[in-house]
Amino acid sequence: MSEAIDTLNVENLQKYLAARIADFGTIQECTKFAGGQSNPTFMVRTEKSRYVLRRKPPGLLLKSAHAVDREYRVMKALAATQVPVPRMLTLCDDDSVIGSMFYVMEFVEGRIFWNCALPERTPAERRAIYGEMVRVLAAMHTVNLEQAGLTDYGRPGNYFERQIKRWTEQYRASQTGTMPAMEKLMEWLPANVPADDGRVALNHGDYRIDNVMFHPTESRIVAVLDWELSTLGHPWADLAYQCMHLRLPPDAAIPGLGGLDREALGIPSEEEYVARYCELTGIKAIPNWDFYIIFSFFRIAAILQGVYKRALDGNASSKKAMDYGALAGPIAEMAVAMLP
Repeated sequence: MSEAIDTLNVENLQKYLAARIADFGTIQECTKFAGGQSNPTFMVRTEKSRYVLRRKPPGLLLKSAHAVDREYRVMKALAATQVPVPRMLTLCDDDSVIGSMFYVMEFVEGRIFWNCALPERTPAERRAIYGEMVRVLAAMHTVNLEQAGLTDYGRPGNYFERQIKRWTEQYRASQTGTMPAMEKLMEWLPANVPADDGRVALNHGDYRIDNVMFHPTESRIVAVLDWELSTLGHPWADLAYQCMHLRLPPDAAIPGLGGLDREALGIPSEEEYVARYCELTGIKAIPNWDFYIIFSFFRIAAILQGVYKRALDGNASSKKAMDYGALAGPIAEMAVAMLP
């Protein structure tokens, strides 16, 4: 029997985890974390320690969505690399335990910043935080895939062609009405894919400031989180996706830096950020940058449409799902405004 999205079957969970995690103890509390539009995430506390549980939501789901098993695999593989991730403890694919697949990882102490303008930080801290963001992104994109055991983590062929096809299908599967901007993007993007340059790297798929955890007092990332959309793909997709988030309006449900004085804030400009990434990864420049940005807007619009559909179906992880989902149309229109 499936559990409600905000609750866990503690009795079943206790038996399962006590048999698989050494010195686990007795569950005292299970609390769902705020935020997160996809996979519900809980803090599980025993008298001995704290853990984080991340599960698939119950109910009917889009094909290939909510891949917590892929999250578990990639973070386990990255434990021996320069990419900071929590330690993975167990993966459960038996739906009878709590109603859906889940994994448990260590609880990491740190800070998550929900607003990319970092209003509570000083200019020097903001510059250091963004410097760390790009450093870790470059480290992710230079992971030795063979040594990490991830050579089969994605499919061969042009990454952007595959992604455009995938997110077009996902959008169609969650479509709730006609969105002219999305129709235009689904026409323009396949016709303007840059030639495949052969670059393949580990892609996070949702790399942004609220999906990384910083040290409690230092401007250092201690954990990269939310790997659900990760795959092998083109590294510049991750870079453009993060820069796309920074272009969004500061008053949107997903706040960005659009229109803000970055120099006064101490936050690098997009040009500076991209130049630093190029320096760290040993490349001179990124051609066709506008394509990657437009693709990123299209992709997040398709994702947000899925959030909106889940909200309508009563199957969304966050109470803000309707607000996030309502951004799909405006974001698609921003992308169309960039078309040549």
